[in-house]
Amino acid sequence: MIEAGAAGNVNTLVDFCAMRDPDALTREVDVAILFGGSILAGGDVLARVIADGIAARTMIVGGQGHSTDVLREALRQRMGWVDVEGRSEAALFERYLRERYDVGADLLEHESTNCGTNVRNALAMLAAAGVPHRRILIIQDASMQRRMDAGFRLHAPDTRIVNFAAHRTHVDAGLRCPEAPLGMWTPQRYLSLLMGEIPRLTDGPDGYGPSGRGFIAHVDVPAEVSRAWSALRTAGVGSPRVADPRWAGA
Repeated sequence: MIEAGAAGNVNTLVDFCAMRDPDALTREVDVAILFGGSILAGGDVLARVIADGIAARTMIVGGQGHSTDVLREALRQRMGWVDVEGRSEAALFERYLRERYDVGADLLEHESTNCGTNVRNALAMLAAAGVPHRRILIIQDASMQRRMDAGFRLHAPDTRIVNFAAHRTHVDAGLRCPEAPLGMWTPQRYLSLLMGEIPRLTDGPDGYGPSGRGFIAHVDVPAEVSRAWSALRTAGVGSPRVADPRWAGA
């Protein structure tokens, strides 16, 4: 039985993690970056950015990580592709953009395996290519957008980051996603991703911030978010995603 108030607590986590700047898709930026780990809807957002001329350059970042198999399966189901094995997330999203929208990104990064290498590799590639990146629009899954923002604040503190999560999907009283975007996670996986983020964002010895592993800049986690997470944990709603050692800190 689902505990009363569980949906509200889940949606509190969504609202916190899935950062979106109000004018993100109207403000011009130097580079727009779609990161692997997003559901297919992230590709739709980047296509809109390209169509509206919001970014001078575009980039897709992602090798292989904890979400790659899910992305591959979504493309098998949604696009009928049978040759997705062994392809990076960047390559898969690039093909999706070309087949669905007849557009493509300017730069592709195929080696990163987690949020930390996503950020470092993206910045290194932009620098190597001589691409100005004073203002960057970042597009990531709802569950991981705030962590990605914190990664950029650590590694590129002088860069202005514009946030636009690929989606901000809320759950209903049954913890289902009635308005699920394209390629949406199963509800169980979505809850696991959201529940896994709060311990990672909390700046303590077990978190990813300065007092822990040092992967990201400090994040202020509001008390209401911590309370929502604790209530869900106590009720046994959503098991936090455990980092997969294959992807080193993912």
